[in-house]
Amino acid sequence: MKKRANFLFIEKQDDVYTVSMTPELQDDIGTVGFVEFVDEDNVKKDDPILNLEASKTVLEAYSPLTGKIVERNDKAVSEPALLNSAKTEENWLIKLSDVDEAEFNQLEDA
Repeated sequence: MKKRANFLFIEKQDDVYTVSMTPELQDDIGTVGFVEFVDEDNVKKDDPILNLEASKTVLEAYSPLTGKIVERNDKAVSEPALLNSAKTEENWLIKLSDVDEAEFNQLEDA
């Protein structure tokens, strides 16, 4: 199941919620040149999850859900342009667990 919020896609698979940028956001920001993830593992909805610099803007992305960050796309730190990829296995930002199912279900369908 896939939802959207904050110009991000959130895809649920089992108990893991993968957060990635929508194609619209990818297009709006341009080529990503720098990525820095927050150190915090537990985030609340609308907490910052990363900072990035791209050809068209500097952006702070916010968590669409409350949960625990169980994985970050650390490869994007050394290869930031991966976030511009159309491949979902490359362009994801973070993976969350311990998410309130009701909060997820309130998000807009993708």
